[in-house]
Amino acid sequence: MFQIQPSTSATKAEFYAELALQAEALIANERDRVANAANLAALIWHSVPDLNWAGFYFYDGRELVLGPFQGKPACVRIALNRGVCGTAAATRTTQVVDDVDTFDGHIACDTASKSELVVPLLHDQQLVGVLDLDSPRPARFDADDRRGLEQLAAVWTATLA
Repeated sequence: MFQIQPSTSATKAEFYAELALQAEALIANERDRVANAANLAALIWHSVPDLNWAGFYFYDGRELVLGPFQGKPACVRIALNRGVCGTAAATRTTQVVDDVDTFDGHIACDTASKSELVVPLLHDQQLVGVLDLDSPRPARFDADDRRGLEQLAAVWTATLA
């Protein structure tokens, strides 16, 4: 059984480097994207502080569809260019939003969410989905979180065949 290791890091960058190593070990011998997304969502949920949602949306060729996650029930389908997830997917750029209430077109799946970070998931330059994290704390995510979560997203996409 996999054990989540408590962080011994002094900085956020070190924390995410340790978390990426744990993620690699957790999903190294599995190729199923749903199983790996489920385990990665759980690892993030139990390791990254101040979250109220962590999970995946997969792109089906038309829109984003809810995948494995941790947290309250969520919106099932999100159009490209709609909300933070749809914007990250359409622009293929990570979105860090300090105050979701000021984000034009924000989708409030959980009204407790105050900030959000969404990383697009790309494989061979094609959109496959997004990794989405929400926090009840305003301005929860910074540049270190962005880089760290982009690194975790890269761990997941590296397992795609």
